Amino acid sequence: MATGTLDTVILAIIIGTLAAIVYSLRILVLMERRMARIDVHVEALVTKVFQEERRIEGKENMIEGEENTIETMLTGARTARPASAKVSKPKSKPKASKKKTVKKTAKKVKKRK
Repeated sequence: MATGTLDTVILAIIIGTLAAIVYSLRILVLMERRMARIDVHVEALVTKVFQEERRIEGKENMIEGEENTIETMLTGARTARPASAKVSKPKSKPKASKKKTVKKTAKKVKKRK
């Protein structure tokens, strides 16, 4: 009879171990489903953020384009003058260099003495 009870105990241990394995697999499947749901939500958030980023970049490019056109208009207005606004400068005689004037004044000073 001892062998019959020993067989029953071994069989109960084996069945308990198999039940624990099945239960842990069930938990793993549930966790995997939860992770899949989280992954789907993260993908949805990333998609929304990416769309928002594209929209912002589009607005930024539009603003930069407007800035460039305004800047070219302003720089064009500064550099280009209308034909009526152009004034010709009178030509002046070339001026003597300082060295020549100094020499002349020095000679004049010597002559006076």
